[in-house]
Order: sequence, then structure tokens, then C-alpha cells
Amino acid sequence: MTLVAAILIVVILFVLLKSIVIVTQGYEYTVENFGKYTRTLRPGLHFLIPVLERVGSKINKMEQVLDVPSQEVITKDNAMVRVDGVLFFQIQDSVNAAYQVRDLHTAILNLIMTNIRTVIGGMEIDELLSQRDRINHKLLEVVDEATIPWGVKVTRVEIKDITPPKDLIDAMARQMKAEREKRANILDAEGYRQAEILKAEGEKQAVILAAEAQKEAAFREAEARERKAQAEATATQMVSDAIAKGNLQAINYFLGQKYIEALEGIVSSPNQKLLMLPLETTNVMGSIAGVAEIAKEVLNTPVQSGKHSKK
Repeated sequence: MTLVAAILIVVILFVLLKSIVIVTQGYEYTVENFGKYTRTLRPGLHFLIPVLERVGSKINKMEQVLDVPSQEVITKDNAMVRVDGVLFFQIQDSVNAAYQVRDLHTAILNLIMTNIRTVIGGMEIDELLSQRDRINHKLLEVVDEATIPWGVKVTRVEIKDITPPKDLIDAMARQMKAEREKRANILDAEGYRQAEILKAEGEKQAVILAAEAQKEAAFREAEARERKAQAEATATQMVSDAIAKGNLQAINYFLGQKYIEALEGIVSSPNQKLLMLPLETTNVMGSIAGVAEIAKEVLNTPVQSGKHSKK
């Protein structure tokens, strides 16, 4: 009797323990009554009717990551590429996820791999390599719509890697190298062009400055000649006035000046190698001294008034 009571107590405790269910945070459990879904248990402590009820499925409500294995896909232009990716999803309806599909992870995996072949198969290789965001968006739209009956929300689809065939990679590398060399040549040509432009601008500026300098020099030379001509005219006027008054020194000045000019012409002639002439230096010096005498007389001549000139 005691043994039977002990066995009965153990059975009762076992049944009671099986009827107590603790659902952890982030999960939901479905409850079945003789195999039929009755209710969903949310996080917390719950009690089941012994023998009649049991836990059917334990559903993870957190966002999950599904790694998409690598597969070979033929593009629209018949290029074989290897593609792999990753998918993020979250179960929103525990009942549909538990009873609308047998193996949820396998179903989602097959769905995403099939749609990867469909989407990439309709694109060319250049478009495939340059528009990865477009592929991700299109895959997300298709897969998310297909998983709605399963109570699943696909939050993101990412293509991790797209590997073209080796010969295509080599061709792309050669193309990229040629493109870089082309850009380098263009930059070199542009630099040479700019250098030539700057050089031409510098030469132009130098020519302008040289012309301005020559113009300034010519102006200074003309100004000097004008002053010299004015001085000669003044001197000539003074000598003429002296000659008119009968001053012999002025006549000697003119003779001496002509004499010196004649000597300069003879000396500077390229055909003359040796010159032997009698030269009276005193006459020349006397003529030059006459200029000083004339100037002295002009300066010492008193200015006559109008009244005295009439007499």
C-alpha cells in the first residue's frame, strides 16, 4: 500500500511538472489539445491541462539571420557567376509559421535561392556588377511577398559576393588598366597644354614689356634730342647775335666747330687706316675759348631801358 501511494505521488508530481510551462522572452509556444491548435502562450508562466494539452511548437519571435549558400547562376549574356547572400527575417504570426509550412527555414532558403537565379538570370554581367542595390531591393520585394502566408516578414536581403569567371575578371582588369592609362594620358596632355599656355602668356607679356621699354627709351631719346636741339638753337642764336655785333670770337667758334666735325668724319671713316695732317691746336682751342667770351659778354651786357633805346 505504501509503495502504491509513493508511485501515485510521483506520477502526480510528474504530471504537475509537465503542466507547468515557462515561455522565455522572445518566444511564443503553441498549445495543442489532442493534436489540434487551441491557443498561443506568450512569455511568462503558464499551466496546461494534464494529459489533454501539450506544447505544439516553440516559435522564435526575434529577428533571425539565414545564410544563403553559394550557387552558380547564368546571366542574361551567358556568363557564369557564383553568388551567395544573407537574408534577415522575423516571424510575426506564430500560428501560420507553425502550421502553414513544414520546415520554415528550409522553405525560406529554397525560396531565396530560386529567386536569386531568376533575378540574376535576367540581367547582364555589367549590370549585375554595378547595380547590387537594385538586385537586393528586387529580391526583398519578391521574397517578402511570398512569405506573407507563412506569417514571416523578410526585413532585408543582401548579396554578399558576386564572383565572375576568371577569364572575365582578367578582361575586366585589362579594361580597368587601359582606362586608367587613358585618364593618365589625358591628364599629362592637359598638363602639357596648360604649361604651353602659361609659357605663351609669359612670352607675350615679355614682348609687351620689351615694347613698352623700347617705347619709353625712344621717348627719352627723343626728349634728349629735343633738349639738345633747343640748346643748339639757343647757342646758335647767341652766336648769331654776337656776329651781328661784329664779334670775331663768334666767327672763330663756327670755324672751329666745322673744323672739329670734319676731323670726326675723317677719323670715323672705315676706309682710313692712317691719318697724317698738320694740326694747329691753338686755333681750335681759341675758337672754343671764343664761345666762353661770347657767353661772358652776353651775361655782362646791361639791359637798356625803353627810354635809352630811343636815343
